[in-house]
Amino acid sequence: MNKKFPFIAIIVLAGAIIFVNLWKPSITEGDKKTVEKDISADEDVPGVDLTQVQEGNSAPDFELTTLEGDKIKLSDYKGKKVILNFWATWCPPCKAEMPHMQNFYEKNQDNGVAIVAVNLTNLDKGNKEIENFVKSYGLTFDILLDKVGTIGAQYQAFSIPTSYIIDSKGVISKKIIGPMDEEMMKSLINNIN
Repeated sequence: MNKKFPFIAIIVLAGAIIFVNLWKPSITEGDKKTVEKDISADEDVPGVDLTQVQEGNSAPDFELTTLEGDKIKLSDYKGKKVILNFWATWCPPCKAEMPHMQNFYEKNQDNGVAIVAVNLTNLDKGNKEIENFVKSYGLTFDILLDKVGTIGAQYQAFSIPTSYIIDSKGVISKKIIGPMDEEMMKSLINNIN
């Protein structure tokens, strides 16, 4: 009888695992809509209004510090077309995107285009690492430091890189999640005023 006990226990345990994995409550189409609505309604971040960063809305203004210690506001770029990019030094897609951003910036900085790259400093490896990254990639556009993480949260940079295309009036034209190449940047900037 002792030899059969482990075998029976394994069978009962396997049956329980299969039952738990196969059992699902019945959800009607009406329930699905309610669940989807509730999930999106619960996506608030304390102290941050996520509805502000929608395409067609004015980009919420903020002030951050550069690596050199200068304070810069997003509104300082009003009158220019802006690529607002959120990134970190450890992010492989960010690393792939940076040479494209630098090339695009060099070709377009005199044409009313600005690139504002906000480093998610609260998630990164410190100022020295950021400085080394900027130097090794030869980045000459503005690098701002989000040391607390509020601006990244406000702009929903939950996956990086995340970029916003902002027109010369300060209105969000497009949100892009993932890396961009130079051609994509050119097309997005050419499609706004």
